[in-house]
Amino acid sequence: MDRRVMLASMISAAAVGARARAATAPPAFTPPGLGHMGARNLITDVPGLRVGQAQDERARTGVTVILPDVLAVAAVDVRGGGPGTRETDALAGENLVRAVNAVTLSGGSVYGLAAADGVATWLGARGIGYGMGPPAPGVPPSPIVPAAILFDLPHGGDKRWGMDPPYRRMGVEAVEAAAQSFALGTAGAGYGAVSGGLKGGIGSASVVTSDGLTVGAIVAVNSAGSVVAPGTKAFWAAPFEMGREFGGLGVAALAAQPDDWEQGKPPPQARQNTTIACVATDAILEPDEMKRVAMMAQDGMARAIRPVHAPFDGDVVFALTTGRRAVAEPRPFTVARIGALAADVLARAIARGVYEATAWPGCPVKAWRDL
Repeated sequence: MDRRVMLASMISAAAVGARARAATAPPAFTPPGLGHMGARNLITDVPGLRVGQAQDERARTGVTVILPDVLAVAAVDVRGGGPGTRETDALAGENLVRAVNAVTLSGGSVYGLAAADGVATWLGARGIGYGMGPPAPGVPPSPIVPAAILFDLPHGGDKRWGMDPPYRRMGVEAVEAAAQSFALGTAGAGYGAVSGGLKGGIGSASVVTSDGLTVGAIVAVNSAGSVVAPGTKAFWAAPFEMGREFGGLGVAALAAQPDDWEQGKPPPQARQNTTIACVATDAILEPDEMKRVAMMAQDGMARAIRPVHAPFDGDVVFALTTGRRAVAEPRPFTVARIGALAADVLARAIARGVYEATAWPGCPVKAWRDL
């Protein structure tokens, strides 16, 4: 064959092959546009979610309940060295349920786990819960209510409750109060919280992406570590702030030397701290994908608290989806994107929880606003 003819034939074959590959290849990646804060800047900007809270001002403690409208696919990631949890094994990918009717965050250490009993009883009495088939007459369903607790027992208030801790009652009160709007700061599970050397509290934040996905977070901040840089009021989460949601102080003051934990608790004790959170999205994701989101969301704690995930913390992040919006392909990229957004939103929520907190008379620490 003439060399020129052979070369032309090879070029033609290559062109045909390129057209065939182009026809079957995934579309070229287009970076998403910038998102914006949700309408409320709360986790309830995620469609299909409500939040309820209750507190006992005498005991200086409280409960927060995240309530999806329907059973929600969920997962959990535990990083702290001293966690206190309930029903987290039910969310493991190899197990049966991998979904929740509600998530409960509570003060009170081990006593606070009883808040989930109140929530489960309230749901079961309304026929809400898990079942393998049609229920037998008179047999209630089994609500799936995972929970995590923080340690606020020594932070003031009357804890002499004997045989009647208030948490089951507060669980019922919180779920009955579930709504799209709720208080931040000294409220719910964050009522008795202390973050490093400052008053902790409940924080929440949200983001809506340019293509309509919503990601939100809620957190009770009772960390051993500090949320502000040494010698300043500047939040470690400042690079992720949207608008002036926690003061707009910027990043110029963010610096620290090794072992400089100025606003940390001195000295922290095992199981006496803990930051507990729930992140949520409306994207339709599978349980294993939500597990990855929960794992990635933990990075939000590392961006907002120094130090974190220590032996004396019990840090826990739940992740759930209300399943309202289809996920674009390729799925692994969308999961990574949602996980990254969840980490950013959780960092913002942590700062907001401390920023909004107020100290009650006799509180053992100052509020951020009193610095």
